[in-house]
Amino acid sequence: MCGMPAVGKTTVARIIASRLNVPLVGGGDILKEIAQEQGYQATGEDWWDTPEGMKFLENRKGSPKFDKEVDARLLKKVEKGDVVITSYTVPWLTKKGIKVWLSGTPASRSVRMAKRDSSTPGESLKIISRRDEENYLLYKKLYKIEFGQDLSPFQLVVGTDGIEAEKVAKEILDYVSAIRP
Repeated sequence: MCGMPAVGKTTVARIIASRLNVPLVGGGDILKEIAQEQGYQATGEDWWDTPEGMKFLENRKGSPKFDKEVDARLLKKVEKGDVVITSYTVPWLTKKGIKVWLSGTPASRSVRMAKRDSSTPGESLKIISRRDEENYLLYKKLYKIEFGQDLSPFQLVVGTDGIEAEKVAKEILDYVSAIRP
């Protein structure tokens, strides 16, 4: 499962993983593991939006080894199968799996982030804008991915603006059961 920051990936992926009774592995969780290995106190869903999280992301830009390691660990999980993965890059790096893009406007995503992180939509919109730009530049540089623009790897695109996570998950699960025997 893929999508821009604060589009609802983790929430929807948790529901799907639970319903399918398979593990959930997030690219962000693996990146947090790597951050912890580097001495950061990387905990909580909103860690990326904290000053320490932003500092790690800034340091990460200096070396592709962090992202390459995350992707290598995620691709091993893909090979094993029966897993729900949230990742910014995996859909472009493998042909395996059912690939879903969650879409949402920056305004909607900023409201979601503000609720999650106890901030204001205005503050969240600034963070989202920065992360959107940084993710695009990073994945363009690392893999030549047009992140957020090239949706060609995805079999399903689902909008999340104003839609409850349960309904988004149901749409995805309905799609999966229609294409899987």
